[in-house]
Amino acid sequence: MISLPQAPQVSVFFRRLALVFGLFICTITHGAWAAEFDADVRQTWKLLDYLAVDYSGAVSNGQPTNASEFDEMTEFAAAARTKLGALPQRDGQENLLAQAAELQAAIAAYRDPPDVARIAHALANALLAVYPVPVAPAAAPDLARGVAVFQQKCTVCHGLTGLADGPAAAKLDPPPVAFAEHERARQRSVFSYYEVVSQGVADTSMVSFQKTLTDDERWAVAFRVGNFAYTDQQRRDGETFWKQDATLRAKIPNLESLTRASEATLAEDVGEEKAAAVIAYLRSKPDVVGKNTAGGLALARARLAESVKVYESGNARRATSLALSAYLDGFEPVEPALRAQDSELLGRIESAMGHYRSQIAAGVAPDIVAAEAQALTKLFDQTETALASVNDSSSAFLGAFTILVREGVEALLVVVAMIGFLRKVERKDALRYVHAGWIAALVLGVVTWAVAAYFIDISGANRELTEGFSSLFAAVVLLGVGIWMHGKSLAGQWQTYLKERLSAALGRGSAIFLFMLAFVAVYREVFETILFYIALWTRGNGSAILGGLIAGVAVLAVIAFVLLRTSRRLPIGTFFAWSSALIALLAIVLTGKGVAALQEAGLLPVIAVNAPRIDWLGVYPSAIGLSLQLAVVACAAVGFFINTRKPRA
Repeated sequence: MISLPQAPQVSVFFRRLALVFGLFICTITHGAWAAEFDADVRQTWKLLDYLAVDYSGAVSNGQPTNASEFDEMTEFAAAARTKLGALPQRDGQENLLAQAAELQAAIAAYRDPPDVARIAHALANALLAVYPVPVAPAAAPDLARGVAVFQQKCTVCHGLTGLADGPAAAKLDPPPVAFAEHERARQRSVFSYYEVVSQGVADTSMVSFQKTLTDDERWAVAFRVGNFAYTDQQRRDGETFWKQDATLRAKIPNLESLTRASEATLAEDVGEEKAAAVIAYLRSKPDVVGKNTAGGLALARARLAESVKVYESGNARRATSLALSAYLDGFEPVEPALRAQDSELLGRIESAMGHYRSQIAAGVAPDIVAAEAQALTKLFDQTETALASVNDSSSAFLGAFTILVREGVEALLVVVAMIGFLRKVERKDALRYVHAGWIAALVLGVVTWAVAAYFIDISGANRELTEGFSSLFAAVVLLGVGIWMHGKSLAGQWQTYLKERLSAALGRGSAIFLFMLAFVAVYREVFETILFYIALWTRGNGSAILGGLIAGVAVLAVIAFVLLRTSRRLPIGTFFAWSSALIALLAIVLTGKGVAALQEAGLLPVIAVNAPRIDWLGVYPSAIGLSLQLAVVACAAVGFFINTRKPRA
């Protein structure tokens, strides 16, 4: 802190200037300290990683095989312990020092290399847990750029294929590392390569590229180097393993876990062959890790934790925004897969997220909000377990089948009612508008899939807004249609009435109405189904998903056939009565679903109430949703009552 003189001749301007300068100096000092702290943690991690890999060249069968190498390992272990002791005091530091002492003892006792490597890697991971520093790029690196930089900067020593056979290799002492040598490469992580590229290696020709390459370029080179030891066949096998085995995706949920993973550590859990193949695939396609559901849940947890901290500081608005991000950016991408796997758990999470936001809006005590967040985190843990535990062909088939049938039935009911109505009043010429509507919805659904899969990533908010507004629009239209059809089911001489009004009722305006109703009713379901299928497809089992799709289409075709056949045989009065009741019920369902979607998008507030959650009826524990559904029920009841009074008049 800078002490300013209090003499009256010192102007306010110079006081402020001195204060600003003091703050500037503090900022620079803090930034320099933070950079130095990060460097110390990284250097300590690098020492431990280097020791874990190179110890095998110093000891074998309980005896030292290379005295100078063994002395170096002993020196590295001591240096790591010293650096750990010099770090700022934190909870967990004592455990780190104890692990460092265990490592030194293991080396002094000539323990086997796998044991020492395990202890060193465990200590390195614990170090990052106690003193976290960035260990992964912000996004998947540009591998093509990594190839270009490697050819420009590294081939003179390491060679084009990483065999340490570059033009300058023979003159170097010690010789450059052969990245293509599998036994050494299986011990290394991408992060370890990144650290070497960034810091260099003392007493070798490997210089630091910290100042000559950008951070993105160093990460890209690290991924390039990490690929040399693997074959194209291993990468192809790894892709198959990755898509078919959810436990693998749970073990490497994000870029950070990928950059820290080595083949050797992964092999302890999944076996040598699978570990080598998966590491080969992911290092050649790091962008697929970002699509992993576990990565989304990690983001949801982080946003939720940040929301709690912000709320504790008194910023409820920002806390609500972060809670929405936890759902839309973190959990929403996981929702389709979880719906297919455990819809009951999905319902609990959606209710809990809504209740969490309502608690923030109500201004409850911070400890209550923190407890809600902790309960949600446990639900995320259950989600991760549910998604990782089962991902076989049967679950993929059932998921694809149930999603299509569940979403398709709602659209079918509307379209079949329209077709049945037009057939009853002998206006088959107007059927083309209905067919054009649902066919256009399917075509636009394919376009939606192409856009979502190849061009842009449809955000959770956009998805919820689309579902919400289309649901409410369809609900309003269906409510009107239901009341109208109910009136015709009760009116005397209805056929004469319809034939007299038919030309006006199905003119140009009504043709557009028929098209739009069929389009909206079908596209809403197609939109949601498409996004569900995209989520399922990223989890593998493509053939099983296609099988579920085909089976679902077949079942929907049978349902459509039965409904159309039944509607033909019903007396027209009965058909109108049943159709009006069904359409009114759909209006109630879509109202609830529309409100829920808009609440999940943050457009409507969440006011939680003690009420059951019935997904298939669109009933959710929300004051706004239930109120609007009751309003729809009241409108339908009033409309039906008025219809019953008309014949008597």
